[in-house]
Amino acid sequence: MSEGNKGRWLTGALLAPTSAWYLIMLVMPLIVVAIFSFGERSQYGGYVASFTFEQYANLPARLTAFKNTLAYAPLGTLASLLLAYPLAYYLAVKVSPRWRLLLLVLVIVPFWTSLLIRTYAWIFILGGKGIPTLLGFIGFEGIRLINTPFAVVVGIIYGYLPLMVFPIYVSLENLDKRLLEASDDLGSTPFRTFLQVTLPLSMPGMATGCMLVFILLMGEFLIPKFLGGGKVFFIGNALVDLFVQSRNWPFGSAVAITLVFIMLVTVTLYMRLIMGRSTGRSESLM
Repeated sequence: MSEGNKGRWLTGALLAPTSAWYLIMLVMPLIVVAIFSFGERSQYGGYVASFTFEQYANLPARLTAFKNTLAYAPLGTLASLLLAYPLAYYLAVKVSPRWRLLLLVLVIVPFWTSLLIRTYAWIFILGGKGIPTLLGFIGFEGIRLINTPFAVVVGIIYGYLPLMVFPIYVSLENLDKRLLEASDDLGSTPFRTFLQVTLPLSMPGMATGCMLVFILLMGEFLIPKFLGGGKVFFIGNALVDLFVQSRNWPFGSAVAITLVFIMLVTVTLYMRLIMGRSTGRSESLM
């Protein structure tokens, strides 16, 4: 056997466990859901084998859930990015190595507690005995924060901010400091250096963080359920309702497949746009 064949067999053997896991745990369930989406609901709920596009024709019945998800997922991602970048920049550039590890641990501390418990904490903070009571003491009475879109956005930022901070922090931490020194030696202002050097080179971290947060938000159901009070209905909430409560598995599968398709198209276009800009800016720096 030639060296080339040995290398291919070794590569195939190393990739086989991962490929099998990917096939069994991701591809096959997705195929099953796709098959269900062309079926019909039985009289008592569940799935009856059939081949019809009726479920996809009924998608406008869940249009509100799609609108809310496609509105709040990008909004939550953008808000998380705007808050995470200054924090990541401060941790990577401004903080001394002596305190950096401690501050990074404080950023990740919320993940040590269940998201459900943290969401319940926000129910109290935004509820009648929390911030609205404090605002009432200073004359701003009758303000309602819980069960509003504002509460959902706050919960999203709080829940997903660390996932945005760390990819950006890694990009900034690995930034070649000699480029910053060269920009300073050439007479560039700190703000111009940030726009022309730091920001473009941190674009991969921003893209990774945005992709992580956006993908998870597209399937979110816990935060809108508890902080939105049923007034802000995401696709995740619709899926729970269809699969668990009404047991309409074919329609739920059609909604799920449509969600996966939207995510694939959106993420693909986003990554092409971001990576294209990042490559172009990197070449201009060189």
